[in-house]
Amino acid sequence: MASRLPPLNALRAFEASARQLSFTKAAEELFVTQAAISHQIKSLEEHLGIKLFMRKNRALLLSEEGQAYYLDIKDIFTTLHEATEKLLARGAKGAITVSMQPSFAIQWLVPRLNAFNKLHSEIDVRIKAVDQADNSLTEDVDVAIYYGRGRWRDVHAEKLHTEYLMPVCSPLLLQGKKPLNTVGDLANHTLLHDTSRRDWKRWFKEVSVKGANVNHGAIFSHSSMVLQAAIYGQGIALVNSVLAKPDIDAGRLIVPFEHVLISKNSFYIVCREEQIDLGKIASFREWVLDTVSAEEDLLDDDF
Repeated sequence: MASRLPPLNALRAFEASARQLSFTKAAEELFVTQAAISHQIKSLEEHLGIKLFMRKNRALLLSEEGQAYYLDIKDIFTTLHEATEKLLARGAKGAITVSMQPSFAIQWLVPRLNAFNKLHSEIDVRIKAVDQADNSLTEDVDVAIYYGRGRWRDVHAEKLHTEYLMPVCSPLLLQGKKPLNTVGDLANHTLLHDTSRRDWKRWFKEVSVKGANVNHGAIFSHSSMVLQAAIYGQGIALVNSVLAKPDIDAGRLIVPFEHVLISKNSFYIVCREEQIDLGKIASFREWVLDTVSAEEDLLDDDF
């Protein structure tokens, strides 16, 4: 025999109305109109072929059948509520896997991760360093940091820092035989490239300087590698200001010229649309966004 289970929304309306003995209070609890509750109750009564409520002296009362039905289903709703709370509690703790490019993990997340651990000791962060090829969230990843322009389908993406690209080099270069006093002096130095040569070409175009050999110099696939090359005095790199900040603050790198590029790309924190509010994911997202917001003001003051 086919099941004749009524619609869940109608059952919710009935349970709330029977418990409150009021369509108005049930509507307030479920954030719908009183008319919507009345419609759901009518639909349920028609589905069951039984009168569940009756009115007497302007009071709403359960019929005998309605009273029996309510006593049978109220524990079911209590169990559903408890199961949901239990699930959400599980989602608020445990392990969370975060994927990102190695450079962002090394230069930004890892130095700050202890702050998150102090706030959320119940959540274990597992960092998965990956090359961002297809911008897809695999099944084993909860949150990701993408780099690009935010045009990804089927995910929820929130922009982090605005990306400023700045020239950096080792302080040792200033002590060498080749001066580095003006932008024109860059023609006498090796240029280091992060992913491609496009950024340096655009930088020189904006400062209206010609003569630098932009088509020469090593190209690195990760920002952390080009930063290391610059630290070891192998040349001058044009890098993300956020990723370079730890080495600049430590004195391993200096900024020889003030002109910076505002990149069209940025880092974004990404998760599945349906998991935005899931406990541990929400906690990690909010911490990242709050941390970025606190640092953004300082970066804006610099540029």
